[in-house]
Amino acid sequence: MKKSWFVAAVGAASLVAGGLASGGSAASAAPAELHPAHVCKSVAARGEATCHALKMVDANGASPMATAPPAGGLTPSGLQSAYNLAGLHGSGRTVAIVDAYGYTNLERDLGVYRSQFGLPACTTANGCLKIMNQNGGTSLPRMDTGWAQEQALDVDAVSAACPDCKILVVQASSASFANLGAAVNTAARQAGVVAISNSYGGGDAADTTYGSYYNHPGIAVTASTGDNGYQGGSYPASSSYVTAVGGTSLAKGGTSARGWTETVWSGAGSGCSTYNTALAAASSAGTGCAKRAMADVSAAADPGVGGLAVYYPTSKSGSTWGQFGGTSESSPIIASVYALAGTGYSNATPYSHTSSLYDVTSGSNGTCPTTQWCNARAGWDGPTGLGTPNGAGAF
Repeated sequence: MKKSWFVAAVGAASLVAGGLASGGSAASAAPAELHPAHVCKSVAARGEATCHALKMVDANGASPMATAPPAGGLTPSGLQSAYNLAGLHGSGRTVAIVDAYGYTNLERDLGVYRSQFGLPACTTANGCLKIMNQNGGTSLPRMDTGWAQEQALDVDAVSAACPDCKILVVQASSASFANLGAAVNTAARQAGVVAISNSYGGGDAADTTYGSYYNHPGIAVTASTGDNGYQGGSYPASSSYVTAVGGTSLAKGGTSARGWTETVWSGAGSGCSTYNTALAAASSAGTGCAKRAMADVSAAADPGVGGLAVYYPTSKSGSTWGQFGGTSESSPIIASVYALAGTGYSNATPYSHTSSLYDVTSGSNGTCPTTQWCNARAGWDGPTGLGTPNGAGAF
């Protein structure tokens, strides 16, 4: 049953979030009058995917224009603090981002983001950034503003989690699984790529149909579980070949030494695939699913509480600051943590290293027939999987 998480997210926006533009101190989350909205269409057509990015907008659905990061937006220092990533390095490793359509000023906007937070330059000239079409060429697709905003979230999330990783963006000609899949295969062929993030999805589908696009042993392939709460399987997160990434509400504070608190984000997708084989590594996790269970792990995704500060396009020429979330935020974060880990790159690895994860034990993303599919608990649960990164030891 779909949960009315948009209402919950608006209320949650009055909570305290941290790791903000002021350099990591606590501050108010996104203003209460803002609410999250999809940047792509909310439902995908058959054979197609929709992006899972959400941004905070006003009562009229408009994005506030801003010359500085939002006070409630999660920053690189905050993200690294929350997940114990400071001091880890991914130098020489590439995180690939696969999305649909073009983004005219991607390199310019990424430069603004990284400069704002004192991150090293990542440009095509210095070899840190590459942008190509689904076939590996330089003739890029037409721009779609919604998918371009998704790309902005993705590259900013990788920058925040792994500032010294290289970034490859592969732009599919359309949002069809055939074209997105071709883009994933192209990403996997590029030298240095150790992780590929896919912040999109559609209905549950079979690996016998699309699995060849996501089956790349030796490369971590992550996929977001969706933004509509407990709904069942969503492909490619329901594929046996990927790491399915759920979402949390991440806030600065709490009584633990960690200094951060996490609960289930009510929008985080979860469920069981009706098609694909369960992960052997998850056999003792108690998923309750006869087949593939989502999620495996999770990270910040609530746009109002733990949403990332992002510099993003409003048109082909204009850009501004905003606050973004959705499991489109969590997927590139986890791909980056795989890159920081530097070994293995398998969706089985977290299941044997749970001590290097923060277990999320409170919150719900809806109503479900088997309690752990939509409710947090100790150990594995559907919305957050095994938990969130505590360093890179689980990856």
